[in-house]
Amino acid sequence: MPAEGRPRPSWAEVSRGALVANARAIKAVIGETALCAVVKADGYGHGAATTARAALEGGATSLAVATVDEGVELRATGVEAPVLVLADAAAESVPLALEHALTLTIGSVASARALRACAEARGGRHSVHVKVDTGMHRMGVAPEELDAVLEVLAGSKAVDVEGLFTHFPVADGASEEDRAFTRDQIQRFGELVARLRARGELPRVVHCANSAGTLGYPESHFTMVRIGLSLYGYLPDRWCEATLTSRGLHLEPAMVIRSRVTARRRLRAGERPSYGRRRALEGDATVVTVPLGYADGFPRRLFDGGAEVLIGGKRRPLAGNVTMDQLVIDVGDDDVAVGDEVVVLGRQGDEVITAEEWATRDGTITWEILARIGPRLSRVVVE
Repeated sequence: MPAEGRPRPSWAEVSRGALVANARAIKAVIGETALCAVVKADGYGHGAATTARAALEGGATSLAVATVDEGVELRATGVEAPVLVLADAAAESVPLALEHALTLTIGSVASARALRACAEARGGRHSVHVKVDTGMHRMGVAPEELDAVLEVLAGSKAVDVEGLFTHFPVADGASEEDRAFTRDQIQRFGELVARLRARGELPRVVHCANSAGTLGYPESHFTMVRIGLSLYGYLPDRWCEATLTSRGLHLEPAMVIRSRVTARRRLRAGERPSYGRRRALEGDATVVTVPLGYADGFPRRLFDGGAEVLIGGKRRPLAGNVTMDQLVIDVGDDDVAVGDEVVVLGRQGDEVITAEEWATRDGTITWEILARIGPRLSRVVVE
C-alpha cells in the first residue's frame, strides 16, 4: 500500500497489443528471416518481461539484452526463449550466464578462452555468438582475429558457436556518406560470411541488421535481424517509413504516460511560477500542478525546448521549470479541475505528443528518451 494511502496519480500505460502488432509488422517485412527482439534497459522502459512475451507472441523467436543481470531477470520471470547477451561479459559473470542458459557474445580471444574454460568446467554444451567489428569500433573481434577466436571455441565440445554478427553505427543516417559506410559494412561482413561458408565453418545464425538496417537495407537481413526501437513503435529516422507504408504497415508507440491535476491556482500577469522564476505569465491565467518531473524521465530541458502536455485534448505549455517531482502548466482561462487527466506522452483526443517530439525539444534521440522513463512511474499493461 502506498504511504499516501492511494496510488500515485502518474503512471505509464504499456500497450501489449501495440508491441505484438509492431513485432508482426516487422515480421511481415522480413518474411522467413528470424526476428530477435531487443529488450535491454527494461525493454526500453516498457518492462522487459512484458515486452519479451509480446514480441514472442508477435513472431520473435529470441531475445537480446545488454547484460547478464538483465538476462537473469528475464529468466526469473519465466521466459524460456533464447536470450543473447549483446555485450562481452566479464569473466566473473560467465558462470552465472551459463547457469541461466544465456547465449554469450564473444568479442575477443581472451573472452573466448574464458568462456571455453568455464563451459568445460560446467559441462554440457553452451551457445555463443561471435561479434565482429566492421566499423562501430566499440567492441568485437577484429576481422583479422576472427580465425583465432573460432579456433579457440571450435576446439571445445562444450561450446556451440551458434552465431556470427556485427553492428551498424549509422544505418539510420540519411546522408550518402552514412549510406555508403553502411553498405560497405554489409559487404565486408558478407565477405567474412562467404569465407566461413566456403570452409564449412559458418555458424547457423548470422545477423547484423538493427531496426534501421531491417527497414532500409534488405541485403543486411541474413538469417536474423535484431529489432529494438521499432518494436516500441518508433522509427530510427523518417526515411525508414517507406518500407512499411509500401506494404500497408505502420508502427504504433506502445507507451502512454498519464497523470492527473493535483492542484490549481489563479495567478496574475507577471507572476513567475517554479524554481528560478524563469518565465513571467503574459496575462492572468490558471496554473495547474501535475505530479511528475525529471526524476520520472521528463527532461528538465524540455522547459527551454517549449514542451507541452495535453489536458482536455489541447496542448498546454509549461508555466515554469521542470522540477524533480512536479510540473506547472499554464491552462489560460480554461476550466481545468483537480483530478482532470493529463497526457504527458501519447494521444489525447486529436492531439499527440511523441517521444520523437521530446527528443527534438531536448536535443537528444528517441532511444534515450524511452530508456530514461523512471521506475517511479508504475507500468500498467493494457491491451
